[in-house]
Amino acid sequence: MERLLIKELVAWKNRKRRKPLILKGARQVGKTWLIRHFGETHYKNTAYIMFYKNAKMQELFSGDMDTARLLAGLEIEAGQKIRPNETLLIFDEIQECPNALSSLKFFCEENPEIHIIAAGSLLGVFLHPKISFPVGKVEFLHLYPLSFYEFLLALGENSLCELLVQKNESLISVFRDKFIDKLKTYFFVGGMPEVVQNFVYDRDFAEARKIQEQILESYLQDFSKHIPPSQIQKVKQIWNAIPAQLAKENKKFIYKEVQKGASGRAFETAMEWLESGGLMHRVFKVSKPAVPLKSYESENAFKIYLVDVGLLSAMSFLNAKTLLEGDSMFTEFKGALTEQFALQELKTAGTKLAYWANEGASAEIDFLLQTSENGVVPLEVKASTNLKAKSLKVYNEKFSPKIMLRSSLSDFAKHGILKDVPLYALASGKSV
Repeated sequence: MERLLIKELVAWKNRKRRKPLILKGARQVGKTWLIRHFGETHYKNTAYIMFYKNAKMQELFSGDMDTARLLAGLEIEAGQKIRPNETLLIFDEIQECPNALSSLKFFCEENPEIHIIAAGSLLGVFLHPKISFPVGKVEFLHLYPLSFYEFLLALGENSLCELLVQKNESLISVFRDKFIDKLKTYFFVGGMPEVVQNFVYDRDFAEARKIQEQILESYLQDFSKHIPPSQIQKVKQIWNAIPAQLAKENKKFIYKEVQKGASGRAFETAMEWLESGGLMHRVFKVSKPAVPLKSYESENAFKIYLVDVGLLSAMSFLNAKTLLEGDSMFTEFKGALTEQFALQELKTAGTKLAYWANEGASAEIDFLLQTSENGVVPLEVKASTNLKAKSLKVYNEKFSPKIMLRSSLSDFAKHGILKDVPLYALASGKSV
């Protein structure tokens, strides 16, 4: 499967002032496959080091941080020579060896010609708050589940992808039915690589759901493995509450619906665990739509989304028969899947996000997008072709934005400063 992040890996490889790279992302989004594939296709050789249950590597990195000594040991472990600018050195599950994470500082300073990519579960990294993290000595990239564009590529729909790349609005509209059909499939299958790969081979929705359930079970096992016992129950409570919270009319996360009488303070550590593991995203409400959005965030008001729309459909027990029922796939659970999809597309495109609501929450903008050209752009996501825009009208009267966006199943259109963008083309301009 083609992953668009490989372009950014190539750019990293070609940079003169390159630093060791840490690839972030939830478990099972394909980090290991991607960096090994990158090594095989862009380097003369790859030296792969797995730290999970590797006593020899624990011992190697428990000594001094002399990089010559470390490289000699790493060559023996990998069975490969590590040549400057020719070998990709991969540290996998690096959270299992905190000293290996610390060593990246020394490799950056003393051996910048050694190309290193580290990957691992952020849940594990979070276990080591006292570790000497190589601040300023590493770069970061984030891998998410396959985007809708990558999903189309995996299905062999290259012609549809080309229309998105070209931003050919008239032709995209001609083939709207085909795009909508694939989008419904994506809402069910999602973008977890194992699920997509199996679906590409056999087009079996039941098998896709079975693999999703296995992934969800593995996440629950991760909680027990990595998280302190005092936090496990709270993490599970938040995790299990996400589908119901997204299915509300007002999607602001309410702690009291997780546990009677609960407060944010009691659950904040559990929230951080899920965020650090890349398993959920928080989008904060802002008091003012201005750049930078982060400066106007309210710590106590936010919405929570899962890592993947397919996993959300599995947790919500969405039946595959819904795929055949017109556009009901998009309106199920009060449009929760549609908003989840929009969140993923925008996150994958690297967009900084927030949301806005007025006093009393009578008007709410689903997402605010921080852009370099137009400042903060409001985006309203519609689960069908119902294009009433009361909230956008309120927002426009209050803040007078340069441009406003609305995304639904409707075609491209322009109404003054308001632009309609089909859901399936929402992030095409940034993600391809």
